[in-house]
Amino acid sequence: MSASDEQLPERQPVQPNPAVEAIPGLVRLAATSWLRTAEWGAVAGVKASRRLLKAATSPQTAVEVAQGFATASGVIADLAKAVSNGVPVPEAVIQVSHTLSNADQREEQKGKQIVLRQERQRQSLREQGEALLARSRDVWNNEQGHPAYARILDEMAPDEGRILMLLLNRGPQPSVDIRTGGAIGMVSSTLIAPGLNMIGSQAGVRYVEQVPAYLNNLFRLGLIWFSREQLKDPLEYQVVEAQPDVLEAMHSVRSAKVVRRSVHLTPFGEDFCRTCLMPEDVDVADLPEHQAPQDLD
Repeated sequence: MSASDEQLPERQPVQPNPAVEAIPGLVRLAATSWLRTAEWGAVAGVKASRRLLKAATSPQTAVEVAQGFATASGVIADLAKAVSNGVPVPEAVIQVSHTLSNADQREEQKGKQIVLRQERQRQSLREQGEALLARSRDVWNNEQGHPAYARILDEMAPDEGRILMLLLNRGPQPSVDIRTGGAIGMVSSTLIAPGLNMIGSQAGVRYVEQVPAYLNNLFRLGLIWFSREQLKDPLEYQVVEAQPDVLEAMHSVRSAKVVRRSVHLTPFGEDFCRTCLMPEDVDVADLPEHQAPQDLD
C-alpha cells in the first residue's frame, strides 16, 4: 500500500456556531428594518447632521449624542451576546426590547421621584416661611436670640469663643499692615504682611498660630469685621509694632511703613456674645463700644 493510500484520520464534523448561523437572520432583520425606515432615515440623517454640528459647540448636546451612541452600542452588544449563546434571533430581539423597556420605565420613575421630591421641598419651604410670619405676628412670642446662634456655636472653635470675649470685654483691637514705603512706596506700595495683631496672646488662645484662621471664620460667620480706621488711642499700637513678627516684616524690605487698622465686633456679633457667651450678671452698659461695619469701597 502506497503512502498515498494510507488511511487518513477521519474528519470531525464541524459544530455549527449559533452566532454564525444567525448571521443570515440578522442580515434579513437589518434589511427589513432598513427598507421600512428608509424614508425616516433620509430625514433623520439631516437632523443627525445638524445635531452633530450643534454638539461641536454645545457641551450638553455633545453629552446627549454620546449617550445615544453608547445606548445603541449596548443594544447591539446585548443582541449579539444572546445570539452567540444560542438564543434564536426573534427571541433575542424580544429579550433586548424587554430590557430596554424596563430601563426606560426605571428612568421615567426616577424622573417622577425627583420632581416629587423637589415639589415637597418647595412646599416645606413655604410652610416654614408661613410659620415664621405667624410667629412674627404672635405678640406672646418670647423667643430669645437669633435662630442662627445654635448653628454658629457648632461652627466655632473654643479659641474663637475666647477671641469674641476679648473683643466684647476689652473693645476693638489694634491691627497693622506692613507695606513698602519710601519714595517708591508713595507711588506703588506693596503689601508685605497684613493684619498683624496681638489678639491671640491677649485672648489666651491655645493655638496662637491659628489666629488668622480663627479671625477669618468669625468674619465668615458675620461676628467681626476688619476696619481700615485706626483706634483713637495711638498708644495701643506701640506694643503691637514692637512684636517680633512686625519687626521681621519691617526689616524684610529696605523701606517699610506701618498702616494701622482695627478689628471690631459687628452688631450681630455683639448680640451673639451677649446672648450666648456673656454671664447674666454683667452690666451691658459697662461694655466697650464697637463701630458698625462701613462701606469699604
